[in-house]
Amino acid sequence: MFRFVFLFIVIMSALEIGVFMWLGNVFSVWFVVLGIIFTGILGALLAKQQGLETLGRAREHLEYGRFPTEEIFDGLAILIGAVLLFTPGFITDTIGFILLFPLTRKPIKRWMKDIFRTMLNKGTITVFGKWR
Repeated sequence: MFRFVFLFIVIMSALEIGVFMWLGNVFSVWFVVLGIIFTGILGALLAKQQGLETLGRAREHLEYGRFPTEEIFDGLAILIGAVLLFTPGFITDTIGFILLFPLTRKPIKRWMKDIFRTMLNKGTITVFGKWR
């Protein structure tokens, strides 16, 4: 797993540098710098808004005695999206925005649930806790 993550980070960094250089040549260096700052600020605001909405829905579910399954996966996707938006780069920003918008987040949440379910079935992860 570590090898995959390491390889992903190296490849993604190289791609981001390539995009920075290309955009810097096409437009200007200031366009790239301001674009990074703008997407960072916009991403932070959107992540905060989506995170607070998800937290509110989770609290509502808990108040009614329901487990907030959807909200947990939403929160995880929002967290990953926010981290990607704080990472300088336009490719990571695009992925981050995809994870922040509910409509585009839906298929990714489905994929995350499938992975989680597979890991549970294989016994790769074990859930401990009190179940009613």
